[in-house]
Amino acid sequence: MFDKILIANRGEIALRILRASKELGIKTVAVHSTADADAMHVRLADESVCIGPPAARDSYLNIPSIIAACEITGADAVHPGYGFLSENARFAEVLAHHEIGFIGPKAEHIRIMGDKIEAKRTALKLGIPCVPGSDGGIEDPVEAKRVAAEIGYPVLVKAAAGGGGRGMKVARSEGELEQALGMARSEAKAAFGDDAVYLEKYLTKPRHIEVQVLGDGRGGAVHLAERDCSLQRRHQKVWEEGGSPALNAEMRGEIGEICADAMRKLGYLGAGTVEFLYEDGRFYFIEMNTRIQVEHPVTEMITGIDLVIEQIRVAAGGALSVTQDDIRVEGHAIECRINAEHPATFRPSPGLITYYHPPGGLGVRVDSAAFQGYRVPPNYDSLIGKLIVHGRTRNECLMRLRRALDEFVIDGVDTTLPLFRTLVRNADVQNGAYDIHWLEQFLEAGGLDA
Repeated sequence: MFDKILIANRGEIALRILRASKELGIKTVAVHSTADADAMHVRLADESVCIGPPAARDSYLNIPSIIAACEITGADAVHPGYGFLSENARFAEVLAHHEIGFIGPKAEHIRIMGDKIEAKRTALKLGIPCVPGSDGGIEDPVEAKRVAAEIGYPVLVKAAAGGGGRGMKVARSEGELEQALGMARSEAKAAFGDDAVYLEKYLTKPRHIEVQVLGDGRGGAVHLAERDCSLQRRHQKVWEEGGSPALNAEMRGEIGEICADAMRKLGYLGAGTVEFLYEDGRFYFIEMNTRIQVEHPVTEMITGIDLVIEQIRVAAGGALSVTQDDIRVEGHAIECRINAEHPATFRPSPGLITYYHPPGGLGVRVDSAAFQGYRVPPNYDSLIGKLIVHGRTRNECLMRLRRALDEFVIDGVDTTLPLFRTLVRNADVQNGAYDIHWLEQFLEAGGLDA
């Protein structure tokens, strides 16, 4: 096992990793920018190192500074959390060169799954069902029109190196395709430094279903059921739940075993999420995230398995603590991402939290690094906390979530709490009758003001 873990992240996920490390008896090192000097994970870690000014490129994305922090403190492993360097294959390789453990997948798997075209090819080889589309990148508009005609309109033009909804454009006819190609390429180049794009069939009313997997890197792997992340805005997840209201136990087991078998063949190490669009009873692979997810607590609440501890254990060369037969899904869980944003316009709202009162009670979990007197910096993602609620049934979970949301108080900054108080009372949400377009349509129709 590792002796000391450096946490190369900030906010609630840094605090989450710190807690898991402490439960394993492992010392922790917090790194931080000058903007995060008073952050909660910095206060609670055994040691802390300032790695640069507020801009992420000069601090949390600064690989030499993180390596130097490891050497100064004697950290023998790094946990990258999510975002920042978590899916950077070069970072994993640099750590290995310095004989520092990377608590994440092998660099080759990060690289494969980070390229959406290569990820799709790999998924097909591993027996994972995929969305119909181009075999590789599309450069020529004539070729794009040929592929689009074969798979049928509408089509989705996607950045090969994309993520977070950037570099994605819909073409509903041949007349729209060339413009969509140009816009997607331009956006992809600006966001990722790579203008490669490919085509996929655009599904009209799919759900977003993702399967949580864990691998030991030696051919052992399990799945831990699925999460439904269909409530999204601009391809950004807002509300996640597990299991999906759209799946039954047979479907859950079937797609889960397909994913676990693929990870065994791949020799995958650590936590990962295989993401699908689901429509008319069929699953279509869209991507794999080779890291812990923001919404991982949903899975922890319904399985009782600490995913971060499992990450640390297998990264240190240990075995998974569970087999597939050990895993039981109990009840239902829902997570709401609480952002420091205006609930209707989603305009970021950094500033001082003047009052903070999280909810409590049976089945209620709050993952947050916020506190009364904390100043939300303007330099990073606006996520300030996650409310996760568990119940024996989905209806019990919804009622508990309603109660917890009404208890949650954050003053001084705008938050998305009012949005969730509206959603939890909405009939479509209560019935699980939504797809990936539902939330945007709801907001466009003025649903938050209703």
